Amino acid sequence: MITVLKSSATAEQRDQLIRWLEGQNVQVHISEGSEYTVLGLVGDTAHIDMELLESLDIVDSVKRVSEPFKKVNRKFHPDDSVIDAGGVLIGGGHFAVIAGPCSVETREQIIGVAHAVKASGAALLRGGAFKPRTSPYDFQGLHGEGLTLLLEAKKATGLPIVTELMDMQDFDLFEDVDVIQVGARNMQNFGMLKKLGRTDKTILLKRGLANSIKELLMSAEYIMAGGNENVILCERGIRTFETYTRNTLDISAVPVLHELTHLPVIIDPSHATGHASLVPSMALAAAACGADGLMIEVHNDPIHALCDGAQSLTPAQFDELMGQVRRILEVVRS
Repeated sequence: MITVLKSSATAEQRDQLIRWLEGQNVQVHISEGSEYTVLGLVGDTAHIDMELLESLDIVDSVKRVSEPFKKVNRKFHPDDSVIDAGGVLIGGGHFAVIAGPCSVETREQIIGVAHAVKASGAALLRGGAFKPRTSPYDFQGLHGEGLTLLLEAKKATGLPIVTELMDMQDFDLFEDVDVIQVGARNMQNFGMLKKLGRTDKTILLKRGLANSIKELLMSAEYIMAGGNENVILCERGIRTFETYTRNTLDISAVPVLHELTHLPVIIDPSHATGHASLVPSMALAAAACGADGLMIEVHNDPIHALCDGAQSLTPAQFDELMGQVRRILEVVRS
């Protein structure tokens, strides 16, 4: 249930109403909009008298929310959320690009790529220290050493870092990580989502390989229900019958998600397509359709990459793409 207060409502009147509502055994989520204050009621609201609420002088309207996701819901929070990702703002008109290699391989590689992507305009550095791989014989990442190298790259460039957490037993190693990525395979790892909800870390939540938009939002709800509202959603393509691309990029997910939720939405065209030649066009489509950012894989030597070299851009290709993205954003914003 949501209760919209009139602009004339005083702080004292609002606080008095909130205390009464909390006395009805519901949680009250407060969203201060540009024109209205929205009180989102979470819990068993069936016993709350809507007509009584609507009759109050300070109440503009009362509505029941039929969707199972509450805190994620735009009805609870009409204005776009702006998420702080290590000092970089994402959402609400703030567009940011996350770039770097699929996996951290060597000190020279990650620091060199970090300098290159920063020079081209990337705002955050990505790199995998723990890698989920289909085959147990493939490169699994450098683990703790990889995190150390990422932090060295951050110190050298000032770029906040984004990296994937695969198991909560490694969480203590992520203390200095700016943005924790929950990968597609862990999108419905509800135990992990609950624990991340009790942290103050910014979470980048990727859509699962075969999950619906509703399921993605419900996973975000797990995190926010725990108290952590620093969530960024990532569309990275879903599995369909098509075999010419690694996945099928659901570009329509961006406007759909923006209608349903206040959370920022970014696109990962690298994992969506699986081919470096297709990444630029999908990145431009993402910028054109209103995405709040991009996550792009960049490697200094893709042919010899230990992970996902086929979908990685070279620094020169990334630099050219960034120029094109800026021009698209100028058109969209004009």
